[in-house]
Amino acid sequence: MKPFAREVLTVGITTGVVLLSQDRPFSWSLWTAIGASLLLPLRLRWPWLASLLCVPAVAGGLGWAPALVAQFRLGRKEKSIPVQVFWVALLTIAAIAPVLLTETIPLGSLLLATAFAFGLAGAPTALGALVTTRKDLTQSLYETRRARAAELEAQETSARAAERARIAREIHDAVGHHATLIAVESAALAATASDPSVRETALRLRALAKESLSEMRAALGLLNSSDTSYPSLAELIDRARVAGVSVTLSETGEAVLSPAVSRALFRVVQEALTNVTKHAPGASVTVTVDRSSPVRVSVVNGPGSLPSLGDGGGAGLHGLSERVRLAGGTLTTSYRADGGFSVAAVLPPGKSKVDGQDSTFGGGARSSANA
Repeated sequence: MKPFAREVLTVGITTGVVLLSQDRPFSWSLWTAIGASLLLPLRLRWPWLASLLCVPAVAGGLGWAPALVAQFRLGRKEKSIPVQVFWVALLTIAAIAPVLLTETIPLGSLLLATAFAFGLAGAPTALGALVTTRKDLTQSLYETRRARAAELEAQETSARAAERARIAREIHDAVGHHATLIAVESAALAATASDPSVRETALRLRALAKESLSEMRAALGLLNSSDTSYPSLAELIDRARVAGVSVTLSETGEAVLSPAVSRALFRVVQEALTNVTKHAPGASVTVTVDRSSPVRVSVVNGPGSLPSLGDGGGAGLHGLSERVRLAGGTLTTSYRADGGFSVAAVLPPGKSKVDGQDSTFGGGARSSANA
């Protein structure tokens, strides 16, 4: 019910109760009671004033209806118990005083009337105080539960972070050890090999091992972004060509990309070329990058001309899709009618949801021919 309608109903009911009263002890009883009823909306701002206006109405014998409403509001808003008792006592005195002045009644009847008046004034006051107390306790319980839930969530987050850190250390210690050994042994092979092609392959293997170790440390948060440099897209394409993949690269646009978006773009091309090497060896690949807004990258390969080296579907594309999503973009993959495969991503050029640990890879040549 709307506040205005509620107030109209409250004033109307209390005024109606007063008008229906047949016993009017004093000439001013009716008007003081009607005035107290009509002024009940004052209790919303000044509860004590509404109770004060009910005192002469109660003394006149017809003011209990508005007094009950005013005392309920007083109990809702007044926090001090002595103040509540004062107003209950004042209304009790107002109800008993005219009787003492106009009639002679036995002590027992006087005590009984006083107790009745005190209970009649105190009941709505106590009820209002209980309603407020219950509301405060409910709010306090809600805040306590919310604080407890936040504490549990913080504990779970801390536990997950600690577990991730432990796993990261284990991965670093295990994989890093082997990657370091590969780099060291490749360097030794390059130093001792007499065949230039073997020496070149060993040096390239050493560089790849060092880069893998560096990227792993960066991914595990063991290095700052400034400590790690990543190859450019052109360098990635050159490495694929050295590995025997026929790649055409075309780049357009000059938008400045955030580190996470740049890294996601790099990973799209890297994962696509890796899949071509495994599942469609001998296929020609076209890489198209448009650094506009939004950033678009596509890697399209034809059917492979050599037997597949893959061992079934992996989770690379799923992880890549999640990386692109966290960077604020979308990834789509599809098989082509000619037997090839297409990987395309749309990325925003600005800031993303991912922490900017990734570094922007450098630009390469704007176009290059087939290898």
